[in-house]
Amino acid sequence: MPPLSILDLAPIVEGGDAGTALRQSLRLAQHAETLGYRRFWVAEHHNMEGVASSATAVLVGQLAAATQRIRVGSGGIMLPNHAPLVIAEQFGTLATLFPGRIDLGLGRAPGTDQATMRALRRHLSSASEDRFPEDVLELQAYLAPAREGQAVRAIPGQGSEVPIWLLGSSLYSAQLAAYLGLPFAFASHFAPELLQQALDLYRAQYRPSAAQPQPQTMVGLNVVVADSDAEAAYLFSSLQQRFLGMQRGQRGPLPRPVDSMDGRWNEAEKAGVARMLAESIVGSPLTVRAALRATQARTGADEFIVACAVHDADARLRSYELLARLSQD
Repeated sequence: MPPLSILDLAPIVEGGDAGTALRQSLRLAQHAETLGYRRFWVAEHHNMEGVASSATAVLVGQLAAATQRIRVGSGGIMLPNHAPLVIAEQFGTLATLFPGRIDLGLGRAPGTDQATMRALRRHLSSASEDRFPEDVLELQAYLAPAREGQAVRAIPGQGSEVPIWLLGSSLYSAQLAAYLGLPFAFASHFAPELLQQALDLYRAQYRPSAAQPQPQTMVGLNVVVADSDAEAAYLFSSLQQRFLGMQRGQRGPLPRPVDSMDGRWNEAEKAGVARMLAESIVGSPLTVRAALRATQARTGADEFIVACAVHDADARLRSYELLARLSQD
């Protein structure tokens, strides 16, 4: 089984609040470190009642301070929302405080709705997305060793060479990651349809770089492990309800699990949720082990990054504990 990492959105659950969500993320990161997970990443989203990881760089710093060895980073920072120099300074500061432990995953999407994007960027022009390749190169230059005559430098940041990953749910970032010789993570935990095509394209077009001589792929999965298939399915219903709400344009805290989804969706909605959550593995340890091995054989992933949106914090810790045991078998 490939190495396992964790993707966390600091989920705000029904009956909870943002403070509790952030504290539970810190607790989970500490738990993940003791269990041997490779990385703990948090994602940038805005104006979402169920997500507390909006100030991503701030949260990464808190997670790194609360742990000692596990790599911590972004999965990802939505680069068009920010000036590359700002991100270089933020992650350069983190890398200076926590050397050898910080990852910088970059995405091209806004991570929010158009009204919030206007509040973040002050305009709705698509130019920020169109400049994504140039912004990645500019950010790399700020994190690289200083060049003679360089007028603008990231301090801290210059020379830190924070590892950059490109994230995506389409073929665009796969092609760019291959062209730039960067590792690539596919967001198949919510947009799985192009997963295999993107991985194949990335590997076929990969151009080796000094820092990354070989292609490196990370595949996002939703994984819920419990003592039985039935219990895992019950816990998974929270995420099914969240994605059902997304189809209906309704967002909110992560719902409590339900015994059955029957009667909560029509056939078209059920099929839509199933498509979006196709790369989900739910069940007992035996069920999950077999499915993970099949997924690795199918994708050739170098690493899995696992999201576990479970309402009960203790059940979430238990799921990651059971999953870690599988990787050690």
